[in-house]
Amino acid sequence: MVTKTTLLDIGGTFIKRSDGQMFPIDSNGSSEAIAQALATAIGPIDGLSGIGIAIPGPFDFRQGIFLMEHKFASVYGKRFRELVYIPEKVQLVFHHDVNAVLLGSVKMLSLQRHNAALVTLGTGLGFAYALKGQVQYAPSGSPARNLWNLPVEEGGILEDYVSARGICRAYATMSGDKDETARSIAEKAYGGDKTARKVYESVGAYLGQALGKAISDLDIDTVLIGGQIGQSFSLMRDAMQHQLEGVRLVSAPFGAVFEGLSSLLKTK
Repeated sequence: MVTKTTLLDIGGTFIKRSDGQMFPIDSNGSSEAIAQALATAIGPIDGLSGIGIAIPGPFDFRQGIFLMEHKFASVYGKRFRELVYIPEKVQLVFHHDVNAVLLGSVKMLSLQRHNAALVTLGTGLGFAYALKGQVQYAPSGSPARNLWNLPVEEGGILEDYVSARGICRAYATMSGDKDETARSIAEKAYGGDKTARKVYESVGAYLGQALGKAISDLDIDTVLIGGQIGQSFSLMRDAMQHQLEGVRLVSAPFGAVFEGLSSLLKTK
């Protein structure tokens, strides 16, 4: 019998698999539809020895139980194993997606002796940190510290400004164009659109300011940037670095989430 593992990164609209394939999922769909999407992404169970799953919180990472109310509401309180009919003989490992990226990054970038923080930028704002290479966790298994809900002087919270919706809102305010996405605004910035570039620079400045206190408290020497918006990191780098003198800023390596999950399966 073939022994193999499958690694999944579950988001609200797509499931990414470690072989590069992506599968659609509607996190607002029915329980049956979500179960079917998960089963499709996992593929044939025969021969599987383990499945590693990265997923946002809130989630019971020990027992594999959905606890989200804003997404995956139809499967709230359900066990992943029973929802997707995974046999008990197949090992299941669950990890918060941001922590999994940091875990993999520490290994891939040889950060075992460093205090490193990870910021993930997308529809939301994620944050995790590792001290001397050891990822730090809250009792729930989520990251030990949050940045997304920090108050901002202009009103609201940091995630209102440092996220896809923040970028779109800022660009619409400055340009009057309400039809752009965070990605298209980044493309405009790379193409020479000064307003689009200014928006991304402001995101970098907001993020750098917010990171300043956390980095000082935790003695962080390396900051990693990941997530979909993090792919446009070069547009934000200078504004961030201006706020974070002496701290190394680098992009999270491609595939770090799967490297993190793989290391967990190997140690179980």
